[in-house]
Amino acid sequence: MGVKLFNTLTREKETFKTIEPGKVRMYVCGPTVYNHIHIGNARPFVVFDVVRRYLKYKGYDVKYVQNFTDVDDKLIRAAREEGSTVPEIAERYIDAYFDAVDKLGVHRADVHPRVTENMPDIIESIRQLLDKGVAYESEQHVYFRARSQKDYGKLSHQSPDELKAGARVEVNEAKEDPLDFVLWKPAKPGEIAWDSPWGKGRPGWHIECSVMSRKFLGDTIDIHAGGSDLTFPHHENEIAQSEALTGQKPFARYWLHNGFINMDNEKMSKSLGNVVRVNELLEQFSPLPIRYVLLSAHYRQPLNFSQALIEQAENAVERIHTCAANLKHRLSASRSEKVEPDVERTLQALSEKFEQAMDDDFNTPNAMSVVFKAVREANEFLNRPVVYRESVEAYLAWFDTYAEEILGLLPQDESLLDSDIERLIAERDRARKERDFAKADSIRDHLRQKGIILEDTPQGVRWRRK
Repeated sequence: MGVKLFNTLTREKETFKTIEPGKVRMYVCGPTVYNHIHIGNARPFVVFDVVRRYLKYKGYDVKYVQNFTDVDDKLIRAAREEGSTVPEIAERYIDAYFDAVDKLGVHRADVHPRVTENMPDIIESIRQLLDKGVAYESEQHVYFRARSQKDYGKLSHQSPDELKAGARVEVNEAKEDPLDFVLWKPAKPGEIAWDSPWGKGRPGWHIECSVMSRKFLGDTIDIHAGGSDLTFPHHENEIAQSEALTGQKPFARYWLHNGFINMDNEKMSKSLGNVVRVNELLEQFSPLPIRYVLLSAHYRQPLNFSQALIEQAENAVERIHTCAANLKHRLSASRSEKVEPDVERTLQALSEKFEQAMDDDFNTPNAMSVVFKAVREANEFLNRPVVYRESVEAYLAWFDTYAEEILGLLPQDESLLDSDIERLIAERDRARKERDFAKADSIRDHLRQKGIILEDTPQGVRWRRK
């Protein structure tokens, strides 16, 4: 049957077919790097990381591009407020972005283009749009004529008049039509700017992604993805200018959009003061439970995020990790023999159920339920008085493939086994008795970094996995 995905462009679930057999060209809108990313920003990065991982598992050669918007009004404002420069602000928050998403297990894109590094290509594309007559100059700006594209509004499934009536479009006397959008804007005094045929300035937001997608992936790509808030105007405008630029070649065959995140049943917004930054969450919680929460609802559905949900996720992730650790521990005490037929059948059935879930528009909640069924099966298997090494290895390989390679829910480094933890606790006790408190503190810190929390009680030391 193959992979089926919901295409925003057609509003239908379609069988995925690539332009070039076996190859996927995928573009995901990246962050505007003026601050730390919040949990709403993180959702598409985690979700589409899993989409990419799964397509690679299915045998596709995936070229994945995710941009950085490293110049716009928000960066200019942040630089002014901090007495810094736009490049310094961008560099700081690009580093912060990678620090956060690396911890969340998001694999880096094959290309992370920046707007400021592609300015000649952007200027040339704007020049071509002017030559085609679909763009015009007005008061030092360059605008795109939205109505020059007969199918403008096809991604939003609204006519231009409906979009004009219902959307927040910028009313500007310099525009021929309120729906027209800016391709180039003049710089205000003291602002960062680039030379262009239309004067010193910088590009509008929409043209950036069109140019970088075309430069690194070609005129037509397989998948374009991002948050549902980008459908209009950003993605709609990308389509219009890109297809005008390439002689009406389709810009992207499949459009994927993830749903919003609410905080404790309220929309996340600065005005409500409930914006949660990922770097702050990572100070309170381990990364994998946060990743788990972001995958716990179908990507197209809204997700109600809360601290209680992360705490539940901590227990869920711990179940997976403990199962994997117990399997590894049992390896040393297992006999060498071929995989038992019942184990082989069980794992084959689990694999099929997992793929059925992911083939159905990347249904991660259903896929994760299969992982927990595998945990139950593995725990029952480990209760056998005798287990064979090859069967243990087969279970471990299953978890490595489905829980880690695809979902990214196993720790990247080796988890400490219970026996290792007990050994280190005993070593810490000896150090304390010998009044070597520096060593005792060092062992506690080491265990904390591995996600092991120690509690000193009158009855002795208790420990738990974070």
